[in-house]
Amino acid sequence: MLAHGESVAQASAAGAASTAQQADQAPEPRPSPAEPSFRLINLPTTLRLPRHRSSFDLVHRFNGNLAQGSFSHHASNLFGLDQGASIGIEYRFAVASRLQAIVFRTNIDKTFQFSGKYDVTRQGTSTPVSVSALVAVEGADNFQERRSPSLGLAVTRTMRDVLALHASPIWVHDTAALIGEERDTWLVGLGARLRVRPTMYVVGEVSPRVGGHAPGVTEFSFAIEKRAGLHVFQLNVTNSQATTFGQLARGGFEDSLYLGFNLTRKFY
Repeated sequence: MLAHGESVAQASAAGAASTAQQADQAPEPRPSPAEPSFRLINLPTTLRLPRHRSSFDLVHRFNGNLAQGSFSHHASNLFGLDQGASIGIEYRFAVASRLQAIVFRTNIDKTFQFSGKYDVTRQGTSTPVSVSALVAVEGADNFQERRSPSLGLAVTRTMRDVLALHASPIWVHDTAALIGEERDTWLVGLGARLRVRPTMYVVGEVSPRVGGHAPGVTEFSFAIEKRAGLHVFQLNVTNSQATTFGQLARGGFEDSLYLGFNLTRKFY
């Protein structure tokens, strides 16, 4: 009887291990065509990255202010392309089926942002939205100064593979370090991505601060976007060159518009 009981227990354990292994090796849910990128424009999305796969982002915000000066002046500078740019590069890797590790570096104050994203829920028949938890810390001068941690969520609701609505409540610590004060900022990023053609999108976002330190004006951006296989190219216009959570918390600039682009390449 003991041997029989042991064999039953062993068989049950083996079955459980096999089930867990099959679940771990199960294919990732098919991404919605309405959510082709890990960024909206600057705000995070809930797009899932398959386990042990990666993605690379190149972010440009040209320095020419399109809100000031004549059309001929901007045309002579190729609408800001001749005036330098704020550039960011990002690499993300899925260390587990729901967990992403992300490194982002921008030449604005030589800032590094290290972040993690955990996919909590996925939209389905019983779940109305996808939710991802976000944690990050950034620091200027190659992460040597003004380190600023942040916590937040990315929430997405897609509709018929055509429309994706996004909300990102984010808390950022120590956003007033440049003026020698220790203050926090709470912002709620809101945005949408509309698929107007099978591989063409229009995108918009706004990031109002709802509490704490809130210099400048509310950041806003809009864009057109093209998906080509594993590449996504986005041409955007924004009132801020911000690309990290801390920079978004410090808002945009009045009477300012900057041309820019995002380029994403997925490796899976």
